[in-house]
Amino acid sequence: MRIWRSLDDVPADLGATVVTIGNFDGVHLGHRAVLRRARERADRDGLRVVAATFDPHPMAVLRPDHAPLTLTDVERRCLLLGEAGVDDVFVIPFSREIAAWTPQEFIDRVLVDGLHAAAVVVGANFRFGARAGGDVALLREVGRERGFTAEGIELDGGPQVWSSTYVRTCLAAGDVEGAAEALGRAFTVIGQVVRGDQRGRELGYPTANVPTQGIAAPADGVYAGWLRVLDTTDPLAGQSLPVAISVGTNPTFEGDRERRVESFVLDRSDLDLYDRTVEVAFVAHIRGMVRFDGVEPLLERMALDVERTRELLGLVP
Repeated sequence: MRIWRSLDDVPADLGATVVTIGNFDGVHLGHRAVLRRARERADRDGLRVVAATFDPHPMAVLRPDHAPLTLTDVERRCLLLGEAGVDDVFVIPFSREIAAWTPQEFIDRVLVDGLHAAAVVVGANFRFGARAGGDVALLREVGRERGFTAEGIELDGGPQVWSSTYVRTCLAAGDVEGAAEALGRAFTVIGQVVRGDQRGRELGYPTANVPTQGIAAPADGVYAGWLRVLDTTDPLAGQSLPVAISVGTNPTFEGDRERRVESFVLDRSDLDLYDRTVEVAFVAHIRGMVRFDGVEPLLERMALDVERTRELLGLVP
C-alpha cells in the first residue's frame, strides 16, 4: 500500500481509481461498509481503491477547543484502511487554506486532477468544502459533468448508526464491549512504555505504563485485556499477553496527576517493557476507579481484579 501526503506525491501514471473520502477515525464498521462498497466497485472495473483522509482532524484546525480525541493516529489508520481493502491512501494535510476551498475546488483538485476518480464512494452524510457546502448530491451532479459516479452509503449497524462519536461515547462510559461492537474489534491504545513511579513493582504488580495525552482511552477504571509488543524484531513479538489494566491517575496515592494506561501482565514479573511500543486491547470492564484507605485494602482489591481478569479472558479451567 502506498501512502501519499501531498498531491505532488501522487504518481502521474496513477490511472483511474475508485476514491473514498472521510476522517476514518477508528475505521469502525460503518467505515468498513463504505470501504467494502468501494472495493466491490473497483474489483468490478479492475481499478485501485484510494482512501482520502485528513490529518490533522479538521476540528483540530477549525475549532481546536472542540476537537475530539482521536481513536487512531494516522499511521494506525492507514494500516487499518489497508486491512479493509484499500490500495493507496492520500493523507490530506488539512489546513485553513484547504478548509476554504469551495466544494468545486475540492472536487477538481483532489478527485479529478489529483486522484483521477472514476467513482466516488462516501458515507451518506458526507460533507466537504468551505462551510461544509458539498454533499453526495453535489458529487453526483458534478460527477456527471466530470466523468465519475458518486454514491453515499448508510452507516447502519442494525438499529445503531456507527460513528466515531458513538465509539467515544462508549469509551467515556467505560463500555469497551460496546466500543468493540462498533469497531468490529477490541478497542486498543498504542504507545511507548514509559517509566512511572514504580509503585506497582513495589506492591508486587509491575505495570507497563502508556500515557494517554492526546488519544482516546476508556473511562477511569480497571479492565481485562491483552498486550502485544509491536516491534517485530522483539522476542515477545507475536505473543498476546493477558493483562489487568488500570486507567486513571491512581487516586489512592497523593501526587499522581498524569492519566495513564497501566497494564499488569499476569504471572510475569520478569518482563522489562520500558521504551517498547505496545498495543493494549481492552476486552471487558471490571470496575470503576476507587480511592482506597491505605495499601492493604488496595492489594486485596487488586488480587480480586486479577482473578476476575482471568475469568473474563477465559484463563480459568
